Amino acid sequence: MEPADEMKEMLQLLSNNGYRITEQRQKLLAILMEEQGFLSPKDVYARMLVDFPGVSFDTVYRNLRILHQLGMVEPFNFMENGVKFKISYSKNQHHHHLVCLACDKIVPFDYCPLDRPIHFPEKMKVMYHRFEVYGLCEYCQ
Repeated sequence: MEPADEMKEMLQLLSNNGYRITEQRQKLLAILMEEQGFLSPKDVYARMLVDFPGVSFDTVYRNLRILHQLGMVEPFNFMENGVKFKISYSKNQHHHHLVCLACDKIVPFDYCPLDRPIHFPEKMKVMYHRFEVYGLCEYCQ
C-alpha cells in the first residue's frame, strides 16, 4: 500500500471512530510513518514542536494512545528507556521481536513459539500474547 493511501485509510479510521481530523493528528501520523524504528513520546513531541510550538506533551501522548487503541501504532517497552511507538497499520500481522540490549535495535520475526499447541495450567484460553527475546545484535557483540 502506498504511504498516501495508508494515510487516507488511517485518517478515515480516526474519523469513523469519532475523532476529528486535525492538522496535529495528521502531522503526528506523518512523523510516525517517516520513521523506520520506534520513537519515544518525547521524540514525537520534539518533532511536533517544530510545526506546532504550542502543542503539549499530554496531547501528543494522548493521541499516541488513541492510535494504539485503533491499531495504528505498536507500543514497545524498552525496559530502562520506557515505552516507544512505531506505525503498524500496514503490518497488521502477528509477529515477535528480537531486542538488542545495547543499542535498542528491534528486529521483528514472524515465527511464533505458540504456533504449536501448548497446554496451559487451569485450561487458560490465550486471547493474545507478546514475546520478545533480548540479547546483543551482531554489531554490539
